[in-house]
Amino acid sequence: MTQLPIVAVVGRPNVGKSTLVNRIVGRRVAVVEAKPGVTRDRREFRAEWLDRPFLLVDTGGWELTPDGELTQDIRSQTEAALIGADAVLFVTDATAAVTDDDQGVAEMLRRAEIPVILVANKSDNPKADLDTTHLYRLGLGDPTPISSLHGRGTGDLLERLFTLLPEREGAEEPEMASLAIIGRPNVGKSTLLNQMLGEDRVLVSETPGTTRDPIDAVVEMDGEPFRVVDTAGIRRAPKWGDGADYYAVLRAKGVLAESDVALLMIDGVEGATHQDQRLAEEIAEAGTGLVVLLNKWDVATAEEREWCRDSVADRLGFVGWAPVLTLSAKTGSKIKRIGGAVRVSLESLDQRIPTGELNRLIRRWQEAHPPPVRKGRRPKILYAVHAGRRPPVIVLFVAGGELGVDYLRFLENRLRNEFDFTGAPIQFRARQRASSRG
Repeated sequence: MTQLPIVAVVGRPNVGKSTLVNRIVGRRVAVVEAKPGVTRDRREFRAEWLDRPFLLVDTGGWELTPDGELTQDIRSQTEAALIGADAVLFVTDATAAVTDDDQGVAEMLRRAEIPVILVANKSDNPKADLDTTHLYRLGLGDPTPISSLHGRGTGDLLERLFTLLPEREGAEEPEMASLAIIGRPNVGKSTLLNQMLGEDRVLVSETPGTTRDPIDAVVEMDGEPFRVVDTAGIRRAPKWGDGADYYAVLRAKGVLAESDVALLMIDGVEGATHQDQRLAEEIAEAGTGLVVLLNKWDVATAEEREWCRDSVADRLGFVGWAPVLTLSAKTGSKIKRIGGAVRVSLESLDQRIPTGELNRLIRRWQEAHPPPVRKGRRPKILYAVHAGRRPPVIVLFVAGGELGVDYLRFLENRLRNEFDFTGAPIQFRARQRASSRG
């Protein structure tokens, strides 16, 4: 497949890089907050301008003198984004003096020898355009004034950008399943994605909440490509006041709803918690396939392993249909088994039960174990159809009242005994029909 042109968006912290990315892509794909350090990993987004596709790479804020391991990693991720880039948008704050960090970015770009457009962001009116002369000190040519927040000047910026990009025809991406790595903060989600990729694509830190935006990448498992998304750690109850963290959690849940299979990571030392239980409930309700991963198995003691298995059986018993794998994301031990479990889950999600066979089974089960009487009436299933895939959806046409959750669970258990739906939730939808009178 022909590679799309790649454009890296770089700059010091809090100059509006992610806001510009959102403006170009046309929707809120990057978390934005008015404080430095919100973007931490490099993220890739497909964008188009005048029917020409290209790949936009958002990066964290580059600092000349990082004051900690995390900011040093952010700087490394930014520099890695320049590898293979065809052009760079160097975003600066037109309303602020040139800083040492700005000078450091400019020097890095000169060494990289990549075509650069100096973007003077926060130029919200024509008068502000005249106040960008101080940016000539960076030695990167004429600044292009824009307001990424309001969209002012971004069309001219993109026209200038496309004069720098090579002519490439982007072939359609092959269809591939989407996997979401889901879990509480600091259980090893980013470490797993890096291990699957064989590179430090995502920042890893002992500090919970390092990942804010979902980070996606294409991973090959058993010779098959998958789009894998590492999401922010989902906390118990994000609040509006949490700012970027709140929106990061919302975006993680949105990724889950759009994914085919979720990899629910659980700390093998701590065992399954109530929050893991809530996450499993959300995965099942979203109709997403599920594979449970017990991480940190290499450092868990025998007692901790036993406790972990017991806690999974206790708190995740309602998703007992999900495969459970033990592994170590840090060392890579046993992660190759993930591909096979995902494939089983996808096959289950796509499985279809012929209508005739489904109705014969439903009639047999109903005769042997009728639905309980409710409010003096006994419900009756008149007809059933397997109406959807990913997830499997069974529609029941019912007369005489509601079946109840317990009876639907009884039907699900019978279906799972008859057909292999390993790794896939089954959703039932009951529709009321008037019973026929002869």
